Amino acid sequence: MPCMFFNHGGGPMPVMGKQPEVAAFLKSYGEKFQDAPPKAIVLVSAHWEEDEVVKVAGSVEHDLFFDYYGFPAETYDYEYPAPGEPSVAAEVVRLLKEANIKVEMDNERGWDHGVFVPMLCMFPEAKIPVVPISVLKNQDASQHLAMGMALRSLRDQGVLILGSGASFHNFGFFRAATAEEQEAGAVHSEKWAAWLTETMTSPKLTNEERLAALKNWEQAPSALACQPPNQAEHLMPMFVIAGAALGEAGVSIGGKTEADETNPDMASKWAGVNRLIMNQFEFLK
Repeated sequence: MPCMFFNHGGGPMPVMGKQPEVAAFLKSYGEKFQDAPPKAIVLVSAHWEEDEVVKVAGSVEHDLFFDYYGFPAETYDYEYPAPGEPSVAAEVVRLLKEANIKVEMDNERGWDHGVFVPMLCMFPEAKIPVVPISVLKNQDASQHLAMGMALRSLRDQGVLILGSGASFHNFGFFRAATAEEQEAGAVHSEKWAAWLTETMTSPKLTNEERLAALKNWEQAPSALACQPPNQAEHLMPMFVIAGAALGEAGVSIGGKTEADETNPDMASKWAGVNRLIMNQFEFLK
């Protein structure tokens, strides 16, 4: 199975029809698996942060955790009844422990919107088991790469590993009101996206060079403008996915922007968004 890092959009907006570009990509990606669906999905969510111990959702049944605010009432009534898969969760725990990564099963936490929103778009039938896992609050790229490397063998067992986050996540630029602020955000976005694309996809880099560059991502052009210090949780799933590819080159996939420029609702409320690049990467090896 491949592994893939994607932009999950803003809150429930992809499901609401407010981010049609995001929703269309997620839908099309899920359709790739119609003839050969994964036996389970391990999904790393940027919206599940833990202090020192990686948490793995281990129960069959679950609630949804509506961890967004200020949206219409109907967005708090969504359902996504796909089961969990305890056997896969147990294998995740075993693999992480073997790699000396602190990990625990969590059978209580509901599935946050970093899980159920993209799954509603990608696999709306809700038949494929999903095992959400957390990221760490320390936002250490090396540790998240190590998590992915430990989980690599799951791909050979028919498990699809997904990273749900955003390559650009600075609300100051999302909500930029002036032309100057929007231009600054766009310039930072272009520099950062160019570095990310080169680093994640270039066949000229060895696996070791790629992993080394990712460990030092904060030194990349405009990195800290696009993912501010101590606010880079949305980037952590990308490192897990790169680790699950063992540093192999990936490919850029899908649309790159957060929203359609033609979407008047997004354009009025989030004026800076439409010029910001959202990178997504898939790894086939």
